[in-house]
Amino acid sequence: MAPDFRLDTGTPATLGVSGVLSFDNAAAAWQAIRSALASGGATQLDLSGVSHCDSAGLACVLAVIADAGRHGQEVQVTGMPAGMRALAQVCEVDRLLS
Repeated sequence: MAPDFRLDTGTPATLGVSGVLSFDNAAAAWQAIRSALASGGATQLDLSGVSHCDSAGLACVLAVIADAGRHGQEVQVTGMPAGMRALAQVCEVDRLLS
């Protein structure tokens, strides 16, 4: 069974992501986040509730940002956990998340 991730649409203009973003659920998470952003008008992706993220989870977030950009939507990433930020720095993609 894939680890859980959850989406929260309760804050206006913000899509909250919590739980785990990993190899086990990155594709499903990408699809869910992408759909929520496309239908809701959120301009912020709040990652403060992410408890664990591996490289696939980071790739998921990068893909969401890229996809939104291709559709003329700017998404700001907020609340990135320290471990995820460190992974982004090691992978030299942290500038893409600012």
